[in-house]
Amino acid sequence: MPIYRIRRMIAAVIAVLGLVGLVITHPNSYEKLISSGGPDTESAEASSLIDDGEIILATSILERLDVKGRAPKTGYTRDEFYSGWPEIEGCSLRQRIIRREVGETAVLADNQCTVISGEYIEPYTGQTLSFGSREEFSKGVQIDHVVALSDAWQKGAQQLTKDERYSLATDPLNLLAVESSANQQKSDGDAATWLPKNKSFRCQYVARQISVKYKYHLWVTEAEKAAMGRILETCPNEPAVGVEQ
Repeated sequence: MPIYRIRRMIAAVIAVLGLVGLVITHPNSYEKLISSGGPDTESAEASSLIDDGEIILATSILERLDVKGRAPKTGYTRDEFYSGWPEIEGCSLRQRIIRREVGETAVLADNQCTVISGEYIEPYTGQTLSFGSREEFSKGVQIDHVVALSDAWQKGAQQLTKDERYSLATDPLNLLAVESSANQQKSDGDAATWLPKNKSFRCQYVARQISVKYKYHLWVTEAEKAAMGRILETCPNEPAVGVEQ
């Protein structure tokens, strides 16, 4: 069984036992969010980060999000958020996200940053991806913003400060190393227009989107909220992750 399924099951058991509350992590806690594991590193770690003895579920956070229509896309460019991957302790954030996903199988270049080979279970397709060179990684893997920046722009990010938009674009909670064609198929879709082919990851995917939108004061459309709600009906104990009270 894939490790992220096992971790989700553990999180669900915790919630069933009565630990129903809000998961808290620091806004830019790179060490906790990048240091290890696969696509659900945050879920596994955040499950032990309990505010006042409670963990809040994604369904609860979804109800806190404002529901509005899309704002115009006018003025959107990627540069409104960031112009390139920042370096975190000497390594680019892109390479850190890849290393987080690849985990113990990662073989690093001499710079101890660039992943040149490794394998992992890719969350959007559920397939095991294996790469033997930096070029293969560059071609086969892209870093996806779980909440697409264009979507964020149309649902509240225009009202954020430049620093807040930068934080949204570089927050590890909002980043996944995914199969390139899956990322291109998603484009800037929200949960109403695109969901991962890998159905076993959809609960976690939607919970991350909800958590990111809550953390950065973004809203959802009616259709988006309904789509998220339908997914969470299949996993009512899915915890929210990486958000602040």
